[in-house]
Amino acid sequence: MPTLALNGGSPVRSRSFSAWPVWDDDEVTAIAEVVRSGHWGLPRGRQVGALEGEFARFHDASFGVAVPSGTAALELALRACEVGLGDEVITSPYTFIATVSSIFHAGAVPVFVEIDPLTFNLDPDGIESALSPYTKAIMPVHIAGCPADLDAVLAIAQRHNLHVIEDASQAHGARWRGQSTDGEPRGVGAIGQCGTFSFQSTKNLNCGEGGLLLTNDERLFERAFAHHYVGGRRDGSRSEPPLLGTNLRMTEFQAALLRSQMRRLPGQIALREANATFLADELRKLGVESQRRDSRVATHAWHLFIMRYQADLFAGASREQFLRALRAEGIPCSSGYTPLWRDEVWQHDEHVRRVLARHPRRVDLAGCNLPVCERVCREEAVWLTQNLLLGDRHDMNDIVAAVAKLRAHADEIKHS
Repeated sequence: MPTLALNGGSPVRSRSFSAWPVWDDDEVTAIAEVVRSGHWGLPRGRQVGALEGEFARFHDASFGVAVPSGTAALELALRACEVGLGDEVITSPYTFIATVSSIFHAGAVPVFVEIDPLTFNLDPDGIESALSPYTKAIMPVHIAGCPADLDAVLAIAQRHNLHVIEDASQAHGARWRGQSTDGEPRGVGAIGQCGTFSFQSTKNLNCGEGGLLLTNDERLFERAFAHHYVGGRRDGSRSEPPLLGTNLRMTEFQAALLRSQMRRLPGQIALREANATFLADELRKLGVESQRRDSRVATHAWHLFIMRYQADLFAGASREQFLRALRAEGIPCSSGYTPLWRDEVWQHDEHVRRVLARHPRRVDLAGCNLPVCERVCREEAVWLTQNLLLGDRHDMNDIVAAVAKLRAHADEIKHS
């Protein structure tokens, strides 16, 4: 008789996990109030400005600029920092494509650095060897909602007079306690020169689509505001000197929905932290490790829970075989990213080709040799999405039971 659900046995779990997004009549009321106000956008609306202030305070920032998407926020941050033609930005290859596409859209070129094998974040040890006379900024990504080593990144940036732009798209509510913040936990996105967030539908704080830039630098804020407001200032006058901006303004509907969602966020952060900590501890008892959390991480946002798959614990079964078996047991999971340098768009997109051709030196994205990222993408990473962490202890025990079942019957996975 087969034991594993993959082969016809009974699955560990047959019911679904927590639904996402979470909403009630408060969200409906928030949208209805905007409709009834007749003020659906700037300059007369009030929701966007209120959101910018509330989210900035939540992350210990002085200024916020709300935009239509996380990708737009990244592009805005680069333009505010005057990153453009002929410049290079050091970043991680283990991230969503928007991190890199934003660099190309700004006219600059990305330079990939290896990731840490345990945290999956940008490895600071590889940054200085990747520097060139054209390096203008470092863009660490707080992958899965776990803050990157900001102390090390900021120290390198200060030595070389570089901007630090935090890609905090997955890190709503994450906090870092390091030397650069005098030991006090601070919200990510406000520790470098600026940081960006996404409010896309899967994110821990979402309104379907949306984004936001944070900074403590008033000059960068004024530049970002002008870029997103067609070259205008907050008082409606033109920026001085004149700046050719674009329209990246968020609507009042998005802002109202986000403000309603924000009241849930602290409780959801605490619940994800508790469930993820329990889950990591229980999986470790089975020999299964998860993304390592730096001791200076005061709060992990847990947009993803990433397990580190080791084939030798499962009779040599491949990661893909393990994923199929775990899904069959009722646990949704995926393999996550592929190495960004392997995306064929860099060879075929005309804008990318022009940027690379005009760059002062040759940067060969396809020629990257980053074995840690390669191994994590091809063999190790197993993703669980954040909504699984919004359940109860029974839900976490089901995940642990499913992995334990696969360990106990690993030969059955390999030969299925």
